[in-house]
Amino acid sequence: MSLIRREVRGRHLVLILDKPRGNAMDPALVEELLRAASDAAEDASVGGVLIASAHPTLFCPGLDLVELYALDRPAMRAFMLRFAEAMWAFFGLPKPVVAGVSGHAVAGGCILAMTADWRVLTPGAQIGLNEVKIGVPLPWSVALLLRHTVAPASYSRVALLGRNFEGEEALRAGLTDELAARDGFLDACLRRLSEFTDKDLHAFARTKAYLRGDAQTAMRAREAELLDEWLDGWFSPGTRERIRITVEALAKKA
Repeated sequence: MSLIRREVRGRHLVLILDKPRGNAMDPALVEELLRAASDAAEDASVGGVLIASAHPTLFCPGLDLVELYALDRPAMRAFMLRFAEAMWAFFGLPKPVVAGVSGHAVAGGCILAMTADWRVLTPGAQIGLNEVKIGVPLPWSVALLLRHTVAPASYSRVALLGRNFEGEEALRAGLTDELAARDGFLDACLRRLSEFTDKDLHAFARTKAYLRGDAQTAMRAREAELLDEWLDGWFSPGTRERIRITVEALAKKA
């Protein structure tokens, strides 16, 4: 069963995340994201991409702790490198990308949203990077993505305190570009995407490459080198215990 539903709306490709456990990211979802980004880049009929969610209150809660907790260090390293490649693929996509954040987008969900050219958030939905609370540093590429996305004044609140933001506070932090009501939310996202796709594609693609190229090159240059620092946090005793408690709580809810 596909974890991402694809819908075509004119020249717009709508990628609807539709995975159990609220679109939590596991190897299967990451592989589908990579395929979707590659297909969108190569398909001349696609003018722009909207990333959305089938879950009414969740965009993506981050990594699928239930599945990933069981991975050993080499397997987790391999997963995180593929996750980075998926984020690079959307961040560097030479076509407009809008993230329709209709529900909570935390950790990996926030990261996916930050790869877009524009983020639309519905009131009440929370967005943020809580990695420091779990006990892992931001991966190298994510730290650069954050620096590319939000103003320096927001770094401490977003990355070092690991707060979640919603509404006007998310706007001020730079984690979203626009708020849109739940009613008609998808249509509002598509209208914003249309504003991008109305532009000349060559002009858009080259300008986007100029704006993001240096960050993309820096991400790729050191992600593998610095990943062991992230893995040290993931496999530390304190973090393993926090994840274990979370996994057990999720199992009780299932």
